Parts: sequence; C-alpha cells; structure tokens
Amino acid sequence: MNRVMARVVFVLSVVLGLPALAQSAPCMVVTLTGTQGGPSSFQGLAGSGTLVRYGDDSNDCRGVFLQFDAGRGTSMRLSQVGITPGEVAAVFITHVHSDHVDGLADLLQLRWMQEFKRPKIDVVCSGDTAAAGHVMSCAKLVAHTADAYIQSGEIAQRRAEDKARPAGGPADLVNVRTFASSDEPQVVWSSGDVRVMAVRSAHVAGHASYRVDTPAGSVVIGGDAGNDTPAPPRASSTSAQVEALAKGAQVIVHSVIHPVMGPDGGTGFPAPIYHRQSTATDLGAMAQRAGAQHLMLTHLIPPLGADRQGPYRLPKGAITQGDYEAAVRASGFAGGLTVGGDLSNVRLPARR
Repeated sequence: MNRVMARVVFVLSVVLGLPALAQSAPCMVVTLTGTQGGPSSFQGLAGSGTLVRYGDDSNDCRGVFLQFDAGRGTSMRLSQVGITPGEVAAVFITHVHSDHVDGLADLLQLRWMQEFKRPKIDVVCSGDTAAAGHVMSCAKLVAHTADAYIQSGEIAQRRAEDKARPAGGPADLVNVRTFASSDEPQVVWSSGDVRVMAVRSAHVAGHASYRVDTPAGSVVIGGDAGNDTPAPPRASSTSAQVEALAKGAQVIVHSVIHPVMGPDGGTGFPAPIYHRQSTATDLGAMAQRAGAQHLMLTHLIPPLGADRQGPYRLPKGAITQGDYEAAVRASGFAGGLTVGGDLSNVRLPARR
C-alpha cells in the first residue's frame, strides 16, 4: 500500500467509523542472479548480476524490480524467482565488460518478443568514457544489442509473425539514461519511494557503483570497483568512493578476489588484473568501517569449488567457502556474510 492510499484509508476509517486497516511494512530483497567471476564458465554459474526488489509484506516485496548488471543467464535466474523480463523496471550497468552484460541482449530480446506492450525499460549507465585510445559506450551497446538478429533476418521473421512488435527490434523498447561520471554520489533513477544513486569507481573507463535507498533499507552494489591507485603501495584495494557511498547502508554487494590469486600465491595470475579487484580481506575491512550489517560477496575469483581461475591453477586445490570466510573475518568484520552462490539473497528487514 503506497503512502497516498494509506492516508485515504485512514481518513475514511475515521470519517466512517470503520476499523483502521493495518499497513503493510516495507521490505526489500537483494538476490544474486549470477556470481561467476570474470569471463569464464564454471559448473553452470550465471554471469554477474544482482536483483533488488522492493515492496511490502502484502506483495512479498515484489512492487519494483531493479537489475544491476545482466551477465550470462540473467533471464534464467530471474525466471527461477518468478520474474519475467517485462517486469523489470530498470537495468543498471556498472561497466560494459562482457561478463556483466552478456545477458542484456537476451533479456531485451525476450521482452521485445513476448512483452512488447509493457512500458519501455530504463537502462542506466555512465555516458561514453574514453581511455587509452578507446571509448567504453553503454549507449552503443544497447543501440546495437540485436544487430546480429537484424542482419540475419531473425527480427524481420519475428515481425512477420506479429507486426505489432516494434520494427527496430529490442532497442526500440529501451530508454537509455546515461549520466556524467562523478566522484560525488548523484541520483540517477527514482520511482516512488525508491531512489538510486551512482558514483564513479575505478576498474575500467566508465565504471560506476550504485546505491539503492528505500524505506526498508539501503544496499550498495559495488560492481568490480577497486582502488583508484592501480597497484601497491596503497592503503587498501577497495574504492574510497564506494566506501563513502556505503556509509549507513545495511548491505554491500561486491565482487571479490581471494588473496590466493595474488602475486605471491603461485597461480601465475596477472598482477595488474589482481590489483584492479578488491580482496576479500579489504572488503571486510571496508564493510566494517562503513557500518554495514551484511556483506554479500559475488563475482568470486575463483568460484567456490574451483581449483583454477581460467587457465590459472590453484596450488593447494579447490577453494572453499571457509577460505573466503576466513579471509573476510581476518579483517575484523563481524557482520552477516554471504559468500555468493547464484540466487543467494538477503531480506531487509529480516523475517522474525
């Protein structure tokens, strides 16, 4: 029940002498829709993604659906929690690395084919950002998301079956909402009681991290954020901007790399790639400083149960949940901890 309706019910109950109806409490559920670390595949894990759903107890927190990144298999994971592509109000992209956006084309294609009568979906991301002689462009990613299907004739054939489908394909059903990258948090999307802020964070050009604020609580989605200083010496591998964004938030969702992948771990993993990710121990320390109640680790490098990350073999065998937990707890963080598996979730407030 929204605030206006609740007020109407209250006034009517007073005027008419009716018993006041109990208001449903707001709630939010944060679900990891994909936890695969990097552009690899391991035992069916979906690519990076986080679903935030907000509502109240009367609708099981299912009033608004927001998707943060859309890696491989996102639509499949959404279907497992009973959400169709057409029900997602907005997709927020942290950056346009393939492992974070491979599932976007599928989500938009399904929406175009089956739910094209719904309102357009917002895709929110940083504006075009140049670095090292190239430009990272989320807007172009969306504009060209169905090019292969257009060129192959697939879009035309589908329209021959149903001419009500928009002629331009999936991109015709998208509002691309870009924002200028900034070290200061800025509101980039809002609807009713839900507000989303973004901040620049280091990883690749155009990387952004997000914070969702609702009456039920707040969650920060860090993406692959790392420290602005690309390699040691530095105080931490985590992002100062993300830490500031996370102050007062109950939940932090963040990609993670285990220290075993470091230069001294014997895996041969490239040091520059290691240093642009946040380590499990440093994330625990950041969550502790930010005052977060719960830390959700996702985009695990390496994945749970894996004895390698791509071609880089772990000398001591497969990594375990205990390995990640020990690395986080070494920081002193004593809050709730989720070492991500697909469809892991945290509810705010927690059920009693």
